[in-house]
Amino acid sequence: MTFLWSTLAVDLPYLLLLAPLALLPFFLRPRQVSDWPWLGTAQADRFSDTVDIVLRVLGCLALLALVLCMAGVHLKGGTIQKLGSGAHMVLLIDRSSSMNSSFAGRMPTGQEESKAAAAKRLLKGFAGEREQDRIGMVAFSTMPLYVLPLTDKPEAVDAAINAIDRPGLSYTDIGRGLAMALSEFDNDNDPLASRVIFLVSDGAAVIDMRVQNALKKALATRPVSLYWLFLRTAGAAGIWDAPSDPDKDTPQAMPERHLDIFFKSLGINYRAFEAENANDVAAALGEIDKLEKAPLRYTEHIPRTDLSGYLSGLVALILMVLLMVHCAQRVVGAGATRSANG
Repeated sequence: MTFLWSTLAVDLPYLLLLAPLALLPFFLRPRQVSDWPWLGTAQADRFSDTVDIVLRVLGCLALLALVLCMAGVHLKGGTIQKLGSGAHMVLLIDRSSSMNSSFAGRMPTGQEESKAAAAKRLLKGFAGEREQDRIGMVAFSTMPLYVLPLTDKPEAVDAAINAIDRPGLSYTDIGRGLAMALSEFDNDNDPLASRVIFLVSDGAAVIDMRVQNALKKALATRPVSLYWLFLRTAGAAGIWDAPSDPDKDTPQAMPERHLDIFFKSLGINYRAFEAENANDVAAALGEIDKLEKAPLRYTEHIPRTDLSGYLSGLVALILMVLLMVHCAQRVVGAGATRSANG
């Protein structure tokens, strides 16, 4: 009962001043033309008195419900902190122009879909099944783009993921994209949360040494888990492919391989996945889903509950009962009159 009163509210509180009018049925006795002169000498009828009180109480309830309905009575919404499992995750999405190509390395034709479209379709399902997560998004190509702060609102996450297959630019600046993704956790103070950066990219680039050092310093104070889903184009070098010529084993010639080496040197929980088709992407997402099930404090949103509809229904029901009683009274009265005159 305490919880109910603490959440009950009205939109137009000044209309509650009309609430005393609900007592009118106990004071007003409308005059009616009667064929009977006076019933003062008749014996007391307890049943009739009880019916009279019940009808007046119903009239009182109808008027009170009508006033509350006009005032806009409702149960306030709010939030409840709960404990579940999941993670605080930033999706770091490659939006370079190569993501618009298929896994075969060409513009999609027929039933083919681009790497960006495949990632969009599967990430929507992945995020939709992790309802307790807080998810943010950063995109990058020539420059990083802040898309969505960490949020537990599924509609916002879904809208952000819907935009990842829009046409992108030519270049890939993963370094600054990582720095922006890491900054998403600046105001995340949940001590229980597992923090994750999920990089989805079909290529890599050389990260400037200054950016590398800045990332190492930042990760030393804010450790996160890093997953890299590499969407490998057919015929392209893989993350773990080493060149036969040692002279060609450089970040410029083998950017994916050396980005993987850099990630491994960060001293954080890191894992890379290679995907050559949509099925590989789905398998990688399933594995990440299993890995990130740490205890998590999350917020459940309670929507406002409008009570006007229930009150309107109550008023209609009471008026229907009162109308039936009135009609019955008229029928009984007419029958008694005919009997007396007969």
